[in-house]
Amino acid sequence: MKRTDFDQSLIKDAAPPESAPLPIAALWWLCNQNWHKAHDLIDTAPGTDVAWIHALLHRMEGDQGNANYWYARAGRQAEGLTIGRELESILGYFLEGG
Repeated sequence: MKRTDFDQSLIKDAAPPESAPLPIAALWWLCNQNWHKAHDLIDTAPGTDVAWIHALLHRMEGDQGNANYWYARAGRQAEGLTIGRELESILGYFLEGG
């Protein structure tokens, strides 16, 4: 999915596209201000890419200890970016193919 399609979907659709992979669906809910729905989707999902989203969610929540755990699972470090810039980085990774 391209970023423009993702952004348009945020405006016009009530839910992410059914064909959206799990990380994209979680990001869609997050961008629609539904942290809990995003977290529920990825809470038990395996994989380092999903762990990165999970880390960001806990960082947004203010639970840095839990966020650090998920950054380690993702094989990443918190890069010192603002939450907004990290979200943009994650969106770029998933929507433009990394």
